[in-house]
Amino acid sequence: MDLSGKVAVVTGAGRGLGRAYAEALAAAGAAVVVNDVDGGSAAEVAEGIAARGGRAAIVAAPVGSAEVADRLVAAAVKEFGRLDVMVTNAGILRDRVLWKMSDEDFDAVIDVHLRGTFTCARAAAVRMREQGTGGRLILVSSPAGQRGNFGQTNYAAAKAGVVAMARTWAMELARANITVNAVVPVAATEMTRTVPVLGPAIEEAERSGGRFPEWLRKGEGLGTTEDVAPLVVFLASDAAADVTGQAIGIGGDRLALWAHPREKAVGYADGGWSADAIAASWRTGPGAEPETYGVPAPRIPER
Repeated sequence: MDLSGKVAVVTGAGRGLGRAYAEALAAAGAAVVVNDVDGGSAAEVAEGIAARGGRAAIVAAPVGSAEVADRLVAAAVKEFGRLDVMVTNAGILRDRVLWKMSDEDFDAVIDVHLRGTFTCARAAAVRMREQGTGGRLILVSSPAGQRGNFGQTNYAAAKAGVVAMARTWAMELARANITVNAVVPVAATEMTRTVPVLGPAIEEAERSGGRFPEWLRKGEGLGTTEDVAPLVVFLASDAAADVTGQAIGIGGDRLALWAHPREKAVGYADGGWSADAIAASWRTGPGAEPETYGVPAPRIPER
């Protein structure tokens, strides 16, 4: 992939997946604005990109506000003359079960993941429409947003919202040739290490010297951050000009297209449904095959 001449912003790019995205985009030729709340981490990533012959600038700030989103776009334009790609990756975790989750826990995660995606995408869309040459919005979601996950009310809600925004913005920005897609990554990071269903699997890989066995890479779709980054490069490229409104999963050796919500089974009753009629027909009608929920725990093979 050749992204020469393109300019990208990556939020939360100081470590983990965001760093992998920024480095992969730069390696493909794009100039990158590296954003992170930790200025030292952002500077380290930018310096590494420059040392390898790439171009990078930094904006050290927490995403969420419109002011920070505008700063990110302004930095891209000031340093590199334009903006072609916005990758909304920044995120935090405040995991608690419902009855223990505070307002502060909920609001902090929603502000970074959901509002941060909204404000950054809005600022990018305004600039891209002004340029008139199209663009790419690449929003980072999660399997928790697709299926729910124990202890992650705030995170799952935000990540589900991210996918909903991708579908909506794909329609709204189509005439401007701006594609919008959601990436659903699975990788071993400091964040995913704290997730109960993924932590043990990551520890198992670390006990193997950092090598992820086939049952993890293929069976669970879990690998390194570098395994995920190529999808972001593809979506940023001209090769993905006709890909929009999609939720695409990647991790380890797996690449997957997530289905959009749709009616699975339908029943009809002349004149409408009463509660008794629903109860009488539910288990043999629309509810005969209920959907599963929750991110499945990795199945660690027996030794």
